[in-house]
Amino acid sequence: WLWENVERVLQAHMGKPAKMEAALGSFLASLDETALMTIRRQSYATFFAAAPAGQDFFKQSTTRLHFITDKVLSMTIDLYREPKRVVEDVSAVGLRHVGYGIPVDLFGPFVTSSVQVIRAFTDDDKAEEA
Repeated sequence: WLWENVERVLQAHMGKPAKMEAALGSFLASLDETALMTIRRQSYATFFAAAPAGQDFFKQSTTRLHFITDKVLSMTIDLYREPKRVVEDVSAVGLRHVGYGIPVDLFGPFVTSSVQVIRAFTDDDKAEEA
């Protein structure tokens, strides 16, 4: 699911990365600590509502969960800046989680929930698209 979705999105955005990176960078820089905290909390609330089984696999501290959300946000901009490294990092994370026995059918709802929550914080179509 993930890589087919990534491929579809990349094909639709060929030739636009510089503009998208700028829009996404501006959006992420505009988030204050209050907005970031809300994103951190809502990401998991939305994910757990969409995939209740996910609660069985996210038993870390709140600090760790916030770190994961922050990492997701930083990886979105890094995908434009260092695409090869991010692909390797995401692949490694995916393989590690499969090794931990995390069902792959939870990956889709996690990504969808994260995107849904983040989109609520911008009206900029270019930032949303990025």
